[in-house]
Amino acid sequence: MAPIRDQSPTALPELHGYGLRLRPWDETSGADVETWLCGMRDPEFRRWNTPLRLVTDRASARESLLARAQSAVEGTSVSFRVADARSDTALGHIGVNEIKYHMKVARVGYWVLPEARGQGVATRALLLATRWAFGELGLHRLELDHAFGHDVSCRIAERCGFAYEGTLRGAIFQEGRHDAFRDAHLHARLTTDPEPEAGGETWA
Repeated sequence: MAPIRDQSPTALPELHGYGLRLRPWDETSGADVETWLCGMRDPEFRRWNTPLRLVTDRASARESLLARAQSAVEGTSVSFRVADARSDTALGHIGVNEIKYHMKVARVGYWVLPEARGQGVATRALLLATRWAFGELGLHRLELDHAFGHDVSCRIAERCGFAYEGTLRGAIFQEGRHDAFRDAHLHARLTTDPEPEAGGETWA
């Protein structure tokens, strides 16, 4: 497969599996912009994540999606809208970010809309995106970090085969601040690691 940077936006992948449909976000879609805004403004998201540029309204949401579309064209990241495979109801987001082809490494991140939590969405999306990143992008290592204390994200990472590797001191912004930092847990999975099964009552 050619690197993402050599593809047009319309050629970006659509992934199917585990009852989900993952497709690139569309910054020209009003529904996508609204979903992105809802996710970015969710209090639980903001508790654990502080983006460099905050999304507060439809204009900033569209600008944020435009930046992600440009990153996909440049081959540095791909951002997927996560939806139910049957109804196409939006459920959340997952991204394969900071892609470094020379080192065959990238970082993954995700969020789930409040009404879709407790259904295994993040687990299933992470399994699907990981399989694609290893198989289609030819990556060797995927990293995942989350704020210290975010136990739900920790369980999702481990359930998807991302082993805990340690604590990154002062690695991410404090909640709602760009002038203070907090620790993060680092997880990672290698393409040589066994792929876990998707399923179970403890999906989150």
